[in-house]
Amino acid sequence: MSLRTTRLNKAREAAFRLRGGLWTLLFIVVLVVAEPVARGTAALGLLIVALGQGIRFWAAGSITLYRGEKVRAAKLVTWGPYALARNPLYIGNGLIGAGWGLMAGGKALLMFAAGFLIIYCLLIIPWEEAFLQGKFGTEYEEYRANTGRFFTLRPPSGRIRGPFVPSILWESERHSLLVTAAGTAL
Repeated sequence: MSLRTTRLNKAREAAFRLRGGLWTLLFIVVLVVAEPVARGTAALGLLIVALGQGIRFWAAGSITLYRGEKVRAAKLVTWGPYALARNPLYIGNGLIGAGWGLMAGGKALLMFAAGFLIIYCLLIIPWEEAFLQGKFGTEYEEYRANTGRFFTLRPPSGRIRGPFVPSILWESERHSLLVTAAGTAL
């Protein structure tokens, strides 16, 4: 393994561990550059935020183990929103941030999008995917081959239904819900 790969993996691991703080940093950037927008634009942004949080709820309730700051998984989740995309929690985050950006003006939306792509697409998601590949091997390879990172062109039949655990949803999403509500109110 090259020194560059080692540094990149350390950056990815740190980004995963610090993803809550990085999310807060993205929100602060949106808040700092915010400009007034038309009511219709703000209303659309609010709807997008609500959609994003709804996707997060569905995804978090489909995970049978709360993750916390360490990347871990008891089993490979391939049902619910994970049958449609490998990263529904981050799709939810992206929609929440895009909604905030829309409510805060074009500059905020652009800055959020750039930060989100770097933090999530280049750092966090590859770190999680490497973990899942190492833990689940062939099962993950098959899942990855049939399920897009952010969307699937041919949704699978029969994999949408699966376990949904409200207690995990509440444990993992209460903080996210409070942050989303507070951020949206600001």
